[in-house]
Amino acid sequence: MNEPIPVIRDTDRGTARLLPDVDRDRAWLLTVDDAPQSYVDLDDPEHLEFEYVRRLGHVVDRAATPGAPLDTVHLGGGALTLPRYVAATRPGSRQDVAEADGGLVELVAEHLPLPRGAGITVHAADARAWLEQAPQDSADLLIADVFGGARVPAHLTSVQYARSAARLLRADGVYAANLADSAPFTFLRPQLANFAEVFDELALIAEPAVLRGRRFGNTVLVASRAPLDIARLTRLCAADVFPARVQHGAALDRLIGGAEPVDDSDAVASPEPPDGAFGIG
Repeated sequence: MNEPIPVIRDTDRGTARLLPDVDRDRAWLLTVDDAPQSYVDLDDPEHLEFEYVRRLGHVVDRAATPGAPLDTVHLGGGALTLPRYVAATRPGSRQDVAEADGGLVELVAEHLPLPRGAGITVHAADARAWLEQAPQDSADLLIADVFGGARVPAHLTSVQYARSAARLLRADGVYAANLADSAPFTFLRPQLANFAEVFDELALIAEPAVLRGRRFGNTVLVASRAPLDIARLTRLCAADVFPARVQHGAALDRLIGGAEPVDDSDAVASPEPPDGAFGIG
């Protein structure tokens, strides 16, 4: 059998690379402009390599009865790691993916095709534009993992964006987003304030070193208008190889502090990560 070879292509938003994993036969790392974006094992879609993706996977697992199908929307597609995970763990789910980089959509479809009958529809569209035209109360789960290079675009960081997310979700729907920051959390705290303004329940998943301000890192924001299964989510995150904490209630209120929601007119992209901040989990 021929060894897989890397694929390099200029897409609409940068230079994408598909790099084979020498330790797993049909597994690939996707980078865009050298920033890691996705890791996919075509033979094992339940394998989640990145630490923050495993935490998003825990949110998926606790969003409803295990195995029950979910109407799911993904903002940001990459190599479709989480859509594949949802399809594998919750058969019969209907999923829409909004990915702004049309060239990347074509690259992934060509080299990492979805299994037949996966129930996943990929749209080459801006995340917020797609979100705002989607039907109201049409999703059980909304996952946002949108990065332009290594930064969340500014138009996805405002309270108006948070309201659009709430509009899409059903009454007991769950929102989850990958965000990144470091102390003093001048980006993260207003993001939490945005969603606290719109949703009744809020949680934040992060490694202790990130929460203590020792390093830059990914965090997962979780929001819902219905109660979240915080106890079970906490146990899942604590059991990971790299354990994470779930901040909720008073602890999260202290983290938000005096931060205010951000209007569209004042929204900014997430901070530029330091060199070497992102890697494979």
